[in-house]
Amino acid sequence: MSELRELLTTQLDRLLAAHPVLRAVEAGEWPAALWAEAEALGLGLALVPEGQGGVGLSWGDAAAVWQVLGRHGAPLPLGEQMLAARLLAEGGMEAPDGLLALALAGGPAPWGRHAAWVVAVEGARVALLPAGDVVPGTNLGREPRDRLGAAAPAARGLLPDGRLAPLGLALLRAAQVAGALEAVLALAVDWANTRKQFGRPIGKFQAVQQQLAAMAGEVALAGVAVAAAARAADARGLAGAEFEVACAKVVAGEAATLGAATAHQVFAAIGITEDHALHHLTRRLWSWREEGGTERAWATEAGRLAMGWGGHGLWAGLTARDVTEEGR
Repeated sequence: MSELRELLTTQLDRLLAAHPVLRAVEAGEWPAALWAEAEALGLGLALVPEGQGGVGLSWGDAAAVWQVLGRHGAPLPLGEQMLAARLLAEGGMEAPDGLLALALAGGPAPWGRHAAWVVAVEGARVALLPAGDVVPGTNLGREPRDRLGAAAPAARGLLPDGRLAPLGLALLRAAQVAGALEAVLALAVDWANTRKQFGRPIGKFQAVQQQLAAMAGEVALAGVAVAAAARAADARGLAGAEFEVACAKVVAGEAATLGAATAHQVFAAIGITEDHALHHLTRRLWSWREEGGTERAWATEAGRLAMGWGGHGLWAGLTARDVTEEGR
């Protein structure tokens, strides 16, 4: 891990731990103090190249930051802000002051009700619009997913590749899933070591151990898949890492399904009570699994790309794909 990445993830982890606002956010409150401190760290423009006024983080650094967000249930739209600002920069536009909401292909804008601006992306076209009327909505995680009224664009641009926005969102959601799974696993292991049945912790029973071991494997696999996708994006550009991003979204989605089910089996009924932390994370796992493209959609895309390598390149592509190699 680079020194910068370690510094950023450590600072963000401490910041989020010091502001336990998740329940307030689910009740509709805006975490103003937390957002102000995150902005003070310079994370909102962290993915924008230095030459355009940003920090110039790599995709690997960004994915690590997004995993920290996932571990804390992403109580603020920092990931969406980072991605929206990067897309504006890719389209030759400067990010204005204020929260940026990101809306892809006419879909809902996460946290749109709190935004000053909307970055609307349709294929390779990107536009910056003042936030207009809001039709509020939420996902299963009780995160704002709002539809915003049309407004006259303040600026328009073209992205170098129409795949950038969906790939960026897929990587963001996969990284958040990987982070949330780490937190869910930690909760489940702690509970298994403290909850007693028949005179001993339930973690001493082989059936529970097997479930947690299988879950731990899926959690590790999701983290590795996200790291590989981000590394490929740094080596070949986001569009050149389409296969790796597709695989990361599929792996993360499948891990979310198994991880949430296993954790709730270990906790039993207490895990769904309002006061318990578990369901705040698992509801987000189920939501993020669907957002940014489902497993089926990305598995189809990964299969299409693999078939495009042809019979002569398939085995090498699946087993020895070099992230430093130019895109196939």
